[in-house]
Amino acid sequence: MGIFKACDIRGAFGTELTEAVAYRLGQAVGTRLHPQTVAVAGDVRLSTPALKAALIDGLMSTGCQVFDVGTLPTPALSFAATRLRTAGSVMVTASHNPPGDNGFKLTFGGRPPDEATLAALEREMAAGAFAHGHGRVRKVDALSAYQVFLGRRFAPGGRLPVVVDCGNGCAGLAAPQVLAGLGYQVETLFAEPDGRFPNRPPNPALAPNLAALRQRVVATGAALGLAYDGDGDRVAFVDERGQVAETDRVALLLAQRILARRRGEVIYDIKCSSALPEGVRGAGGIPVMARSGHAFIKTALLERGAVFGAETSGHLFFPETAGDDALYASCFLLEILETEGRSLAELLEEVPRYPITPDIRLPCPANEAGLILEKVAEAFEGYPVLRLDGVRIDFADGWALARRSVTEPLITLRFEARTGRRLAEIQRLVRERVPALAAIWPGN
Repeated sequence: MGIFKACDIRGAFGTELTEAVAYRLGQAVGTRLHPQTVAVAGDVRLSTPALKAALIDGLMSTGCQVFDVGTLPTPALSFAATRLRTAGSVMVTASHNPPGDNGFKLTFGGRPPDEATLAALEREMAAGAFAHGHGRVRKVDALSAYQVFLGRRFAPGGRLPVVVDCGNGCAGLAAPQVLAGLGYQVETLFAEPDGRFPNRPPNPALAPNLAALRQRVVATGAALGLAYDGDGDRVAFVDERGQVAETDRVALLLAQRILARRRGEVIYDIKCSSALPEGVRGAGGIPVMARSGHAFIKTALLERGAVFGAETSGHLFFPETAGDDALYASCFLLEILETEGRSLAELLEEVPRYPITPDIRLPCPANEAGLILEKVAEAFEGYPVLRLDGVRIDFADGWALARRSVTEPLITLRFEARTGRRLAEIQRLVRERVPALAAIWPGN
């Protein structure tokens, strides 16, 4: 796979991603936006300063005016771009990827680019027909303004103890400060920004990466544990018992409170448990399924005017922030716990939990993945089959999903059913009907 993914641009620094690539990307983005304004920020990775500087040079070479808003979480860049009314934004980050990777998250007019736009940018970079001009760069302190915004949105008065695992990423620049300012008793883990990510990988969606947080929550008697990814736009939750809380079940708690104030649509990704859309309907909302990927959920939220959005990977979306914001979600959940006087584990007892698998990741060359997915669709002709994102087969009491990863050469599988026995039956049925898939699926 190349550096142009379905939602953003990512690759290994020094080989796939170089300063020359960053400069050329700046030229291509700047040519599209010339001569308007662009907000640029970066994460804490060791390669980010060099890539960011080259990107800004490329943008200025086309005549664009650049607001350099510094090193901060991705949601803070979104906040800054909205307040500065820029025509676009670029975040230099590889999000949750390993330390040696880096990349770019783009917006045009507040919207992330779709796959066609990213493909067009790739062609434009290769063609080299860029605008010319003499842009300027201006440094802006956006992080302080973002912290003030959250401090005003969530009134001070919290008292609950919380452990915050920043994972040595961008969240350490904002989360402890905001939560402490709201009155919460904050203990931090790995709060010092360090682009080597020495204490844990920057992906909080993987349970092994939350071991230290889980232990500390129990040891300190905290009400909640929070863990963020490398660029601070995803969050994982740990309840007071030290158990990892599934994002889609926490999302339902948030959606129910939002829908009590304002009815509307809730966007959720295709991998979410059926408990989420069922609960949204029960709360008077309208669930709308979308393709997995933060850009797809964000676009649907903004275009449809939805009241909330959620993705199983830990992205939570709010119209107030015009996208995903992990720290906003953290403040919101703590506010619920504080005002209702109930623990997260107690609240989640009211949310159904159906047997569901994690993502089953199967390495598969890109040129073979499409053929295998077609085999899955053919094998279940006559069943309700959804092609929104890969192939999803719906049964009366469960579903099976096979899709391509948007960032890696993988097929990912996920299954859900109303009982454990039925879950095993559905997986066995897929194995039997799709030999090409079974051949790359360990456990035969």
